[in-house]
Amino acid sequence: MKFTDFNFETALQEGLDSMGFENPTPIQQQAIPIILSNKDLIGCAQTGTGKTAAFLLPILNKLTAHPTESTNTLIIVPTRELALQIDQALQGFSYFTSVSSLAIYGGNDGSMFETEKRALTQGANVIIATPGRLMAHLNMGYVKLDSLQHLILDEADRMLDMGFVDDILKITTYLPKNRQTLMFSATMAPKIRTLATKLLNNPEQITISLSKPAEGVVQGAYLVYDTQKNNLIKSLLSGKEQELSSVIIFLSTKQKVKELERDLQKAGLKAKAIHSDLEQGEREDVLLKFKSKQLQILVATDILSRGIDIEDIGLVINYDVPGDAADYIHRIGRTARAASTGVALTFINEFDQQKFLQIETLIGAEVKKLPLPEGFQPGPAYAPEVKVKKPFVKGKKPFHRKPKPQGK
Repeated sequence: MKFTDFNFETALQEGLDSMGFENPTPIQQQAIPIILSNKDLIGCAQTGTGKTAAFLLPILNKLTAHPTESTNTLIIVPTRELALQIDQALQGFSYFTSVSSLAIYGGNDGSMFETEKRALTQGANVIIATPGRLMAHLNMGYVKLDSLQHLILDEADRMLDMGFVDDILKITTYLPKNRQTLMFSATMAPKIRTLATKLLNNPEQITISLSKPAEGVVQGAYLVYDTQKNNLIKSLLSGKEQELSSVIIFLSTKQKVKELERDLQKAGLKAKAIHSDLEQGEREDVLLKFKSKQLQILVATDILSRGIDIEDIGLVINYDVPGDAADYIHRIGRTARAASTGVALTFINEFDQQKFLQIETLIGAEVKKLPLPEGFQPGPAYAPEVKVKKPFVKGKKPFHRKPKPQGK
């Protein structure tokens, strides 16, 4: 199947042609006709399957066929990074059309807030917004959404995990009841179905590759103590700038992110961190350098595990085992996008083995445990059936005795 089979408006098809889009992905093949027919939809698809284009293209086609000066579509997303990504994709697809759009998210200065206010009162065709920022505008009473025809919730499961359900329900009270609502989620947990029953009207459902990693991802894991992790990363990456031009390392806390960034930079590696303490401009600058290959290694908290569309990432490293088994899918989904291939490695300490076993159960496969490089002392034995708790001393940080750092 080709995109030309959808018979899009000429201006929209020209945008697709200029971007080299020829063959739709499975979710695009299934979702686009449903959205064009004005039915509500629940789409369950993991990251990297092309769901952004799956909902943007039919909306853009409608707006191209029937131009308007009012706000026609509201897209609600969990993070500013995802808002920017969707807006950038929309601008590419709509290049030859007259469709207008704006991303609305927190962390901007006062002048940007005024720009957002103008868009919400004068009518940008498509608004992509984070819940908190949109609520700030709605509470001021000037937002005009009475002509809205489409509501899209992207990464709905992540928004619920982040505690945005009340904001989402409140936002919908400002919208026309007669609208098309689309919900996209990487998982179909009971809480997602509950939200769907409140917001959607007799929706169609699509499920694509639920809870399975992309086929092109080569997965592996190392059994390591925490004190070995930094040296292992340096051992894996040092001298491999050509073979591994793009690497993302995910950590559980921003403090760990900052510490690893400093350690890698001291070792002469081109690494930069991205976390919530950075100003928005700083975060955008880091991402731009990473996308343009000026930066080899991106060190990040989970904020990037979904919603950032960066191509040609050769290696993803889970410095910590994700707390939620489903998040493993999203983390390693940063590599092997579309038809490409990539490698995903996970570091498993003695406390996280049961969590990793849950991941293997979820994906229906055992991830190969790799031997540590020469010069490293052995890591912990793999015994996920034995529950190991982190020691805790009242009034002090958790402490346990570990071997001294090992490495080359």
